[in-house]
Amino acid sequence: MPRLYKPGSFLRIPLADGSFGYGRVLKLPHDAYYNYRTETLDSNLDRIASKPILFKLSVRHMGEREWELIGWRKLEKQFSQPIVQFMQDRGNFRDCLIFDTAGNERSAEPQECVGLERASVWEELGVEERLLDTFMGRPNDTVERHKVRLK
Repeated sequence: MPRLYKPGSFLRIPLADGSFGYGRVLKLPHDAYYNYRTETLDSNLDRIASKPILFKLSVRHMGEREWELIGWRKLEKQFSQPIVQFMQDRGNFRDCLIFDTAGNERSAEPQECVGLERASVWEELGVEERLLDTFMGRPNDTVERHKVRLK
């Protein structure tokens, strides 16, 4: 049974090496993930919320993972900005669309999509792997596959 996450909830995420990452539930299904990793449990919401955001993703929370809800606060103003993503046709790489969570969309050149997240829904395990890869300074296979194709 899926957990009932709500916008503003803080998440502590166990990573494969025994450390922990931290995230925040935005307007479902999106989460934001902090540039913050600890070797021991941290529940200090002020400290966690003070860290920069690494990325924002659409996530399918299935409730089978061991992500712990550690608190809730109203979302800060920085999280009110629309999340911008792109889609790219697999057959015709020149066919790109940039859109956001506010309902705006437009056609785009592939170069305009560099640095944006590809529209996709991540599983919790994929997020855990991406966080650990980011903290370890190594490429993440899914991120590499999701990059915009330029040619």
